[in-house]
Amino acid sequence: MKILLIGASGTLGQKVDSTLSDSSHQVVRIGRKGGDVLADFADPKGMAAIYEKLKPFDAVAIAAGDVAFGALAEITREQWQFSFNNKLLGQISAVQQALPYINDSGSFTLIGGLFSEEPIPMGAAASTVNRALEGFVIAAAIELPRGLRINLVSPTVLEESMPQFGSFAPGVIPVPAATAAQAYKRSILGAQTGQIYKVGASLRS
Repeated sequence: MKILLIGASGTLGQKVDSTLSDSSHQVVRIGRKGGDVLADFADPKGMAAIYEKLKPFDAVAIAAGDVAFGALAEITREQWQFSFNNKLLGQISAVQQALPYINDSGSFTLIGGLFSEEPIPMGAAASTVNRALEGFVIAAAIELPRGLRINLVSPTVLEESMPQFGSFAPGVIPVPAATAAQAYKRSILGAQTGQIYKVGASLRS
């Protein structure tokens, strides 16, 4: 199986890579800063030219996407637009542009986050984008042609990212990136579509 892994050089992407990279799978690593192919999936030009060069392939897995954090009363229109253009529209475009090149019965795996249902202070943009991505995956699953599948991995804060993001999510129980990577394996090698794979959860009363 030939898998295009977008965001391969990131914390989660590296674990997804190691989880999928064995003798039976070819992982093509795509990233802004490193990998087999240098590209930014959030660029307005999108991924069409990259897909053309790498075709055919069996799966597209995305482990990247940025959003802005800030107090609701202070977050700017530009920060909202950045969040939409990067994590939301970047992933949607990555799916749409792959359709002419991906093999029959191929799959897409997107990245969301549990802030869609576990909101945190300063995280309105993240919650909004993640919830929108879930809606897209559920809707796209019934329209994709040729037996194509699409799922979304929705992890809580990664253990490896707690030094950077832990202050935004007090009381949230982190999950190792390697655990979240298993959800990618399930999505790519399994048979389900339209699924939101939730990995980890916060403390509940």
